[in-house]
Amino acid sequence: MAFSLSRVLCGRSLVMQHLNNSLSRNMMFTTTACQNVTLKVVPAPPADSFSHDERNANLKRELSPHLTVYKPQLTSMLSITHRITGMALSGLAATLAVTTLVLPHDFSYYVTVVEGLKLSAPTLAFIKFYIALPATYHTINGVRHLLWDSGKFLKLNEIYTTGYITIALSIISALALTAL
Repeated sequence: MAFSLSRVLCGRSLVMQHLNNSLSRNMMFTTTACQNVTLKVVPAPPADSFSHDERNANLKRELSPHLTVYKPQLTSMLSITHRITGMALSGLAATLAVTTLVLPHDFSYYVTVVEGLKLSAPTLAFIKFYIALPATYHTINGVRHLLWDSGKFLKLNEIYTTGYITIALSIISALALTAL
């Protein structure tokens, strides 16, 4: 009995909950605690009258951290590049798979067509390098991440060292594949 009475006096009774739920969505209310239960109905501003940024500016809140706030670092750029190359390679694999199913000729026919274009050696080297670099980078950086998962090279100086090694090995490997 005392528990129920204290809930009624503090404004947390089932009647108040029902009243709170029955108020329209565009109304805000406040209650004061214990012994004086008052209901103050204050109209809330329309939900879409201010944009998110305007509301935060009015409340003097700082802008949330974003890529444009931070100075680009090796670690963040390598992470972003790893994700981009992963998406590009997945897209390339899916495109090749669909085209082999849809196109009427086999792969050797299209190799002959490309050879028939008589592209210059620098153009062919650029195309090969453009395809090889994302593949080598994503593979080598993936190995770097596997080493991290095993608990190796996690100190800050080791992270930067392995990052530079990843870039160097990726370029060297892509150049080697281009030379084939």
